[in-house]
Amino acid sequence: MPTPVITIAQMREWERATWATGVSEESVMRQAGAAVAKVVLRRSRPGAAVLVLAGKGHNGDDARFAAEGLLGRSVRIVNVTDPAAAVAEVKCFSGALIVDGLLGIGLSRPLADDWLRLVAALNDSRVPILAVDVPSGLDADTGEPLGDAVRATVTVTFGVMKQGLLRATAAPFTGRLEVAADIGLVPCPFESELNWTLPEDFAGFPPPRPVDGHKGTFGHLAIFAGSLGYHGAAVLAARGALRAMPGLVSVFTTERAYPAVAAQLAQPMVHPWMAGVKLPASCSAVLFGPGLAGPDVPERLRSDLAGLWSESPLPVVADASALAWLPTGRTPPDAVRVVTPHPGEAAGMLGRTTVEVLADRGRAVREISRSRGGGWVVLKGRHTLVGRAEGDLFLNSSGNPQLGQGGSGDVLAGYLAGALAQPLLRADLGLVVRQAVWAHGHAADVLSDRQGVWMMMDLVDALGNTARVGFT
Repeated sequence: MPTPVITIAQMREWERATWATGVSEESVMRQAGAAVAKVVLRRSRPGAAVLVLAGKGHNGDDARFAAEGLLGRSVRIVNVTDPAAAVAEVKCFSGALIVDGLLGIGLSRPLADDWLRLVAALNDSRVPILAVDVPSGLDADTGEPLGDAVRATVTVTFGVMKQGLLRATAAPFTGRLEVAADIGLVPCPFESELNWTLPEDFAGFPPPRPVDGHKGTFGHLAIFAGSLGYHGAAVLAARGALRAMPGLVSVFTTERAYPAVAAQLAQPMVHPWMAGVKLPASCSAVLFGPGLAGPDVPERLRSDLAGLWSESPLPVVADASALAWLPTGRTPPDAVRVVTPHPGEAAGMLGRTTVEVLADRGRAVREISRSRGGGWVVLKGRHTLVGRAEGDLFLNSSGNPQLGQGGSGDVLAGYLAGALAQPLLRADLGLVVRQAVWAHGHAADVLSDRQGVWMMMDLVDALGNTARVGFT
């Protein structure tokens, strides 16, 4: 299950509820330390030098327990009681990773000068830093640095996500956010409308295919995409869709883009769009928008697709260029609708600025959904936000900045639409949408860990093949 995003006061109450059951603080800290050690091992090679900075509080205890699990690494533990003395340790270290276990989530006042100097030394070290629970110096409720804060490469926070770690102001300090959910606490007693997605949420999804299934069983996706100068978007969307393995994919593109699109797609059926063209009789979902930005996109095509959005009973995904002319208002009752804007496109849909959208992404998702028939909104970006006009909102936990390449959104839209085209997967629509977003980001994470530099066709090849990594 996705986990709630909570405050520090709620975290403390959760801990007290755990201690009241007889669970010891030490047992929880040992499990928290083991979770940190697992990430350190994943991010370093055997024999690598690791510097563990442990403060005098429980954050330091977590770090010390983590050090016990770093088998095969060259570990130096520095118990920091005098931050001034620790500066030299940091300046002399040139190993693979520093574990920041100095100050925890209880910090609520500005750092003293000697702590500020230690934080500055850490940030100047150019050594990757893993923050235990929260980067030292960062207010985990507000996301603001208390004078300054450690700029971590990755932050492993415990139990659930804390609200301050998600603030825009916190991003330069937290780096990548990971949640160590299972550390021995009792079940979280809190709920929130904002939830953090865990990889385990998708265990067993997609389900096994029926042994008597055939291509008709698994749906037929129609894609309207590509135009002069933007034919690649149609290709990437189609190849992304194929990774979800619908039974059939048909691509409709402009007449001038048709030769380039058809030449690059063997499995989908590719057609030049003509006025009056009808959806295939077996069509079970529609995607439109990727690459429909060229000068050769007929107004009739835009009009037909807008009408399809407003009237078709089929699931419809609208992406990219189409978001600028997508009609507002109601859609058929119970019809599945999904839009996939980035913040700039979301701003255009709402008549606001990108800054305003980013200041309150939850509100943006609610308003876009409300104005477009109450459908699902995938607001892309760091921790892509998924939700509708009502109900829970879900933050995606996968992905990295290397997704910031042209074509990434086309691949995602295709993969999502390819899943929605399959009637057997639609029992939980929210799960389908969230899994597509997570799998797309997870494929990017696997690629970045494995080879560093990669392109969109690498992402297509990885998509789906890596979706179950991390469930063991």
